[in-house]
Amino acid sequence: MGKKNSKLKADTLQTLVKETYFTEKEVKQWYKGFLKDCPDGLLTEQGFIKIYKQFFPQGDPTKFASLVFRVFDENHDGAIEFEEFIRALSITSRGNLDEKLAWAFRLYDVDNDGYITKDEMYNIVDAIYQMVGSKPNPQDDENTPQKRVERIFSQMDTNNDQRLSLEEFKEGSKQDPKIVQALSI
Repeated sequence: MGKKNSKLKADTLQTLVKETYFTEKEVKQWYKGFLKDCPDGLLTEQGFIKIYKQFFPQGDPTKFASLVFRVFDENHDGAIEFEEFIRALSITSRGNLDEKLAWAFRLYDVDNDGYITKDEMYNIVDAIYQMVGSKPNPQDDENTPQKRVERIFSQMDTNNDQRLSLEEFKEGSKQDPKIVQALSI
């Protein structure tokens, strides 16, 4: 009975190979690992946070992990299925710059209205500071999440409407490598 989910369906496998940057062998390996960590085939938000805590023991990744979870959980059912996991992993690890920026835009656009507001960006930047355990550094000209958000907006918000469209976000990121770095892409 417990073996029912242990093999990826052939049509699902072929679809994932077509839709991602992974080979058939890689998809099968990821699936095996995913089932080992999530025997029921579902990664919950708590499980996702637990994974982040292993990678960021010096900070508190809870807020950031919850925000990333929201983007991974494409169908918004409260769990990440393998298909959602592998698609997101494909983009974040092997996607081109445009794909990564579009994915990052979805992360920052918390309310999914097609724009990033200063509050939304602050929410993510603050979560990153918490995750890495970053303390303000007086020598750094961007030593607070607020200052970093102000700098990013001053460079990216070309029409000064106090929100970033996907186009402004992509263009601004491409013009300033420091911003891409600051966005943790």
